[in-house]
Amino acid sequence: MGKILFADDDAAMRLMVTDMLTAAGHSVRTVDDGTAALKEIRLELPDLVLLDYRMGNVDGLEVCRKIKEDARTQHLPVLILTAESHVEDRIRGFAAGANDYLPKPFDHRELLARVQALLRLSEQGRELNPTTGLPGGIAIDREFERRRRRNESFTLCYLDLDFFKAFNDRFGFPVANGVIEALGNILQEAVAGTDSFAAHIGGDDFILMCDRASARHLVERTQKRFREVLGRLIPAETLSRGSYVGRQRSGEEVEVPLTRIAAAMLHLEGKKMPPLAELGEVAADAKNKAKQSIATGIVELEIGADGTATIV
Repeated sequence: MGKILFADDDAAMRLMVTDMLTAAGHSVRTVDDGTAALKEIRLELPDLVLLDYRMGNVDGLEVCRKIKEDARTQHLPVLILTAESHVEDRIRGFAAGANDYLPKPFDHRELLARVQALLRLSEQGRELNPTTGLPGGIAIDREFERRRRRNESFTLCYLDLDFFKAFNDRFGFPVANGVIEALGNILQEAVAGTDSFAAHIGGDDFILMCDRASARHLVERTQKRFREVLGRLIPAETLSRGSYVGRQRSGEEVEVPLTRIAAAMLHLEGKKMPPLAELGEVAADAKNKAKQSIATGIVELEIGADGTATIV
């Protein structure tokens, strides 16, 4: 259930909508004007904002614009309620950034259905990394447990950008951020239309879950595509050389290898699969081994029920 902020200058409407939403299990805060709505949002972010179109002190459209213009709140879904029936008014609502629009009077079932749909949107938005658009921690745990409950054998791939900090220091944040975004796009394309799952743990760490038969090919194809994209972000001569001159903290200049994808592939058997929390240390050690593999940047491990790992 969600935390909802409802702004309307009609006391009877505030009471009716609050009763509907609380009966459905939601938590509702109400205010009677737009200024108070913006103040409440700053105090505590809701999961969803309901706004009356016509409020005397900062109307719903202006509140919606301010929500969507602020980087801290622009992800919040906004539903505008209005007695206005003109198409132009609805267009102005969407132009202000509203996610949905419900004319008054409305059936309470339709309000609840629209609220639930927007809360799902809010939940999905919180789980997605803003740079890559890939799901993060909660979704990773959920997907792993889904496969584990089904006794499904699969490969869990930890992908890490090797030498990335030095790359960031040398080429700057815009290029480094572009590299992270590009890898997110590559992974999204790789799993589209399949049962494979891609996620962004954070920073330069990513996850793939896929069947064992396709795991190696999927990782190698991702490495290849990544290098192709890298060639569009850095000078061609640097890509061809495979390294660049970087500066250590001491000030000494050294030759640094280009950032690349290092992959630790953990092959998991359905009926003897340890929980995800128990794989952290194994995964960290495997990623270090992958970084030491100069030729491929890949290491494959068979994982036992007790979490022990055997190199394939």
